[in-house]
Amino acid sequence: MQLLEQLNPQQQEACTHMEGPLLVLAGAGSGKTRVVTFRIAHLLEKGVPAEEILALTFTNKAAGEMQQRVRRLAFHSVLACTFHSLCARILRESISLLGYGPHFTIFDQEDSEKLLKEVLVALDMKEGKGQLRRIRAQISHWKNQLRTPDSIPDEEREGRAIFRLYQEKLQFYNAVDFDDLLTLTVRLLRDYPEARTKYQKRWSYILIDEYQDTNAAQALLVKLLAAQHGNVFAVGDPDQSIYSWRGAEIDNILRFAEEFPGARVIALEQNYRSRGTILEAANSLIQHNQGRYPKKLWSNLGPGEKIGLITAWNERAEAERIAELVSSARRRGVKLDQQVILYRTNAQSRALEDAFLRHRIPHQIIGGLSFYDRKEIKDLLAMLRLVLGGSDFVAFFRTVQLPKRGLGETTLRKFEQAAMEAGLHVEEAIEAALQDRLLCKLGPKQKEGARDYLVSLRRARAGLEENLPLHELILLTIETMRLLEALKEDPDSYQERKENVEEMISKAAEWESELTGREALSAFLEELSLRSAIDTKSEDQETLSLMTLHHGKGLEFDYVYLVGMEEELFPHINTIDDPRLIEEERRLCYVGMTRAKERLFLSTASSRFVWGMPKKSSPSRFLDEIPPRYLEEI
Repeated sequence: MQLLEQLNPQQQEACTHMEGPLLVLAGAGSGKTRVVTFRIAHLLEKGVPAEEILALTFTNKAAGEMQQRVRRLAFHSVLACTFHSLCARILRESISLLGYGPHFTIFDQEDSEKLLKEVLVALDMKEGKGQLRRIRAQISHWKNQLRTPDSIPDEEREGRAIFRLYQEKLQFYNAVDFDDLLTLTVRLLRDYPEARTKYQKRWSYILIDEYQDTNAAQALLVKLLAAQHGNVFAVGDPDQSIYSWRGAEIDNILRFAEEFPGARVIALEQNYRSRGTILEAANSLIQHNQGRYPKKLWSNLGPGEKIGLITAWNERAEAERIAELVSSARRRGVKLDQQVILYRTNAQSRALEDAFLRHRIPHQIIGGLSFYDRKEIKDLLAMLRLVLGGSDFVAFFRTVQLPKRGLGETTLRKFEQAAMEAGLHVEEAIEAALQDRLLCKLGPKQKEGARDYLVSLRRARAGLEENLPLHELILLTIETMRLLEALKEDPDSYQERKENVEEMISKAAEWESELTGREALSAFLEELSLRSAIDTKSEDQETLSLMTLHHGKGLEFDYVYLVGMEEELFPHINTIDDPRLIEEERRLCYVGMTRAKERLFLSTASSRFVWGMPKKSSPSRFLDEIPPRYLEEI
């Protein structure tokens, strides 16, 4: 086969494997997708019918690309699809065995949450803010662990009751949710031998991409489908398992040889992406993990330059240095779209965005919003506008229900109309409504909420009269307006949103000058308004990408800047007491480092602002795990 001549010896060995289970440890940049598609082409060349080959992926995009590559290589079409698409296909044919009709509906997230709302009403349970999403996430977690309502312990009886009624209603409506596609298919294959035999005979060769990202249900699905022939070709890298928070279980790939007796393991260690120094440093880092297969990436692209190590005084100095390096590389011909900024948390983008604006570097946030477009930041800025002036109804509507004060949208619209007719500003209108001098009448609970808001606003405004420094004024506003209390109404996003608010206080502390009180707040808000009005990129202009490390997986860039390499930031403070989570943080660092093709920069700050005050920080343990010979201080 002439195609095999394009592969290295390990890739050839993997692609020509015919019978029995095989695990391909595909290191970063080792040609993983090529191996999967060439393996399919080889099977077709050996006479395996195209309809007996099944390739499973995690995204529709990956499945589509795989199908296109196979068609170009072998002029055949095979079934390449996501796990969920495969399960939907199987259930359409055989779900009647489980008591459903073949024309079942697949509920999306919105449908599921509406059904959960019905369940809460039926069980006479109150619905709190964000509760539907949390309940749905919990049920999803249980399903992906193949739990049933009967397996939920008594201490979680409330969740168990919701789970049971939710499933009963789904079946009554002849509907399944996204997770049911997996769990019902597993149940079908496990409990009904005739169905299991049917699908085991249909697909004689099964290939799975990104096996390290499988959850319990997906791993069992593969095992059931392959139980007769054992022809499982799993491709993945435990060193790049970074999605445990989504339900991925690294043990699935680490236990592959136990689950599929007689399995062979082939490591693809030649990297076609990165310079040697980058790979050797990444190898040194990841060797500190216990949960992995031994593997050592290498490259014949030459050693390249040493990894740049940046030590800055604080996050502002760090961002300035990064901006200078990005500009310098750009002048040397490295395009902006071939450079990337990677960070552990979204809040870190603020100082970087500010620096890139000052240096007029076109940039974009990938996988999220620009710092100043995030809801909690807009909420805080709206509060500050009211503290400064008090006549902004847009800001009032945005903030009066943070936290909940019993003033619904209909009441607020009537309130605004009555205030406009009376020619009153926000505070004047609230005062009038409290004294029943406004056409819009408020009930007792609504008056209580309006009074609470007015008192909170005036307490915050007292900071203007006291000429507080800007960051103290903002802290006072957050406290008196109870912004953090409002953020806690959605526990799932609380930590990240709190970090963003904290970063806004740091911005204020950085910005402070000789101005205080009203003058400082006015100038600060004016600068931010002007900032949001300035667009540093046009449609046809290349841009620098900023993204979290999780969003960077699967991508590659000439220059990579991995920022914020400090303890409690990376590794994140929420992981430092759990050895398994520390290992995942290390894998995340490894993933970030191996995105770089030509140059890699790691940066750390000696201090960072926390709630407006500088806090000393320590370099990340990951920096200590990279031998100094690979690093060069900048």
